Amino acid sequence: MRILFVSDVFFPRVNGVSTSIQTFRRELTSLGHETVLLAPEYPTTYADEPGILRIGSRRVPLDPEDRAMRWTQLRAQHRRLAGHSFDLVHIQTPLLAHYAGVSLARRWGIPAVATYHTLFEEYLYHYAKLVPRGAMRALARGFSRSQCNALAAVLVPSVAMRETLERYGVEVPIAVVPTGIRLPEFAGGDGVRFRACHGIERGRPVALFVGRVAFEKNIEFLVRMLVHARREIPQILLIICGEGPAERALARLVESLGLSGNVQFVGYLDRASELLDCYRACDVFVFASRTETQGLVLLEAMTLGVPVVSTAVMGTRDILDPGKGALVVREDEREFAAAVVKVVSDGSLRARLSQEAVDYAKTWDAPNTASRLAAFYRQVTSRTPVVSAPPGAEARRTQAR
Repeated sequence: MRILFVSDVFFPRVNGVSTSIQTFRRELTSLGHETVLLAPEYPTTYADEPGILRIGSRRVPLDPEDRAMRWTQLRAQHRRLAGHSFDLVHIQTPLLAHYAGVSLARRWGIPAVATYHTLFEEYLYHYAKLVPRGAMRALARGFSRSQCNALAAVLVPSVAMRETLERYGVEVPIAVVPTGIRLPEFAGGDGVRFRACHGIERGRPVALFVGRVAFEKNIEFLVRMLVHARREIPQILLIICGEGPAERALARLVESLGLSGNVQFVGYLDRASELLDCYRACDVFVFASRTETQGLVLLEAMTLGVPVVSTAVMGTRDILDPGKGALVVREDEREFAAAVVKVVSDGSLRARLSQEAVDYAKTWDAPNTASRLAAFYRQVTSRTPVVSAPPGAEARRTQAR
């Protein structure tokens, strides 16, 4: 099968969408499928894998991380790609990529599907606060409903996201196919080396957040939680790994709370080396995002044996509901801090959660999820009705493997 991926983001822009695209493309190739990706050019050079076509782009005002593909170049791809005889177009983002993907699919007379990666009603609120929240939510829901209903089917990475789109009024079939973890890529890492490179004493308790440093990630809550955790463990350190628009605001918050000696920003780290070292250097992974559609970083931490303390909201529920390798808590600063202190202070608990995490993460391996994606493609291209199981069924099947 030949699949055209279209996305407004891809590496070197680091986020969950880029990771999902890369993971599925690699696994689909191993299953014998051919994929081509249309994605924007970036000023930073990046060693592309085969089958990636970069589209000229321009900067996005007030958003230094992203690029907007040039529409004329994007639409012109139908001539360049006509000889590939694609079976399906898979859209990954809802901006220019959506409209270009739908247009190309209609030109070629093939189905177009999309993965709904982002909970836009919450995401947009953080970046357009002058607009009333109710109005922004209504706009985001109508926008998502219109785009999804223009497709043959929609993919979501979690049961919670399917339930959300159903509430929006999406009428096309919705299938749950989470992004898996390529386990061999998370087999290394040297925590001692990371601590030495970043001036962190051996034995110092370390909590870790990995992700885009953005307002919707609720990192402010983790910083405020640290005030309570420090009362029990004065030397505890929170590492914030990533970059994004909330970094300056978080740095000001850290200073205002007197936590400068307990929080360390390390920026983006190379996924194949430094990031693995960072995971290995930490005692506990902390997460409190309210808007995650899946939460791949939870699985990354678990794969490397790092116990998790997290809230379970939206897509993270599918990962955390079994309670394997993690302590699930409410979004309460004191309750969250108590769980962190418990994991850091109790070596036997930490060891048990670590082994549980490693074993549980294996049930989310990428070959299984890619096989489910390929089966979805076959259903769509053969016009077979897409099976949409009851809420929670996909998660239970994944956990039972």
